[in-house]
Amino acid sequence: MPCRPPRARSKLQTPRLQIIPAIDFKAGKVVNLKQGQLDKMTTYSDDPVAMAAHFVSQGAQRLHLVDLDGAFEGKPVNHELIAAIAGNHPDLIVQLGGGIRTAETIEHYLTAGVDYVIIGTKAVEEPEFVGAMCQQFPGHIMVGLDGLHGMVAKNGWKEVTEISVKSLALLFEADGIEAIVYTDIGKDGMMGGVNLPATKDLANTLATPVIASGGVTDIKDIEALLDAGQKVRGGIIGVITGRAVYEGTLDLSEAIELCR
Repeated sequence: MPCRPPRARSKLQTPRLQIIPAIDFKAGKVVNLKQGQLDKMTTYSDDPVAMAAHFVSQGAQRLHLVDLDGAFEGKPVNHELIAAIAGNHPDLIVQLGGGIRTAETIEHYLTAGVDYVIIGTKAVEEPEFVGAMCQQFPGHIMVGLDGLHGMVAKNGWKEVTEISVKSLALLFEADGIEAIVYTDIGKDGMMGGVNLPATKDLANTLATPVIASGGVTDIKDIEALLDAGQKVRGGIIGVITGRAVYEGTLDLSEAIELCR
């Protein structure tokens, strides 16, 4: 089965800001980690496929899937669940991260119906890999940059490097990636508000679109990102939300409607 063709970017077909619910997989369950720490894990569901269907029923047009087992083990673990979600919702945009470190893995997921793969640790450790994958799978490659105080983290956030987020983002922009998924580790899973200054600064540095992640709490965060996205160079095209929609501090349908 061939890969999905790259999604066309169109301001007429997409909202100003896409609300992207996150489904993080751990041992086949839907979980959330505070600041990426396994000892601060909350389990929300035993059925990721049903959770995806629930988000679609609320109006979600895009999902952010994370194979946490894959991220920590460095190889895909939850492929069957991911393929089931993509197969059940052919019109849904699916972006996936976690353990994506070979061309074979990327091809496997794209063939299963995933639209965008997000290269994280591999991008930090072997930056040339990103350019090669952009050439091999044009229109399907994104990079996930996880930062703490402006510096890049890798290996499931277990190690903070001395490389700045902005310097790597500029390097990958030249490779032709589709977007940067920027996560502020200090905010992730904490529901303390998005790191808006850092997100705006990155988006203003790049011509490549940025997807914000980490710290979304309520509709005020969405309003702030909507406003910020209109004032930066590359644009903030989406925001990933996890704990806020699971715990009900952000109404997914309301947020999606606002962005229309």
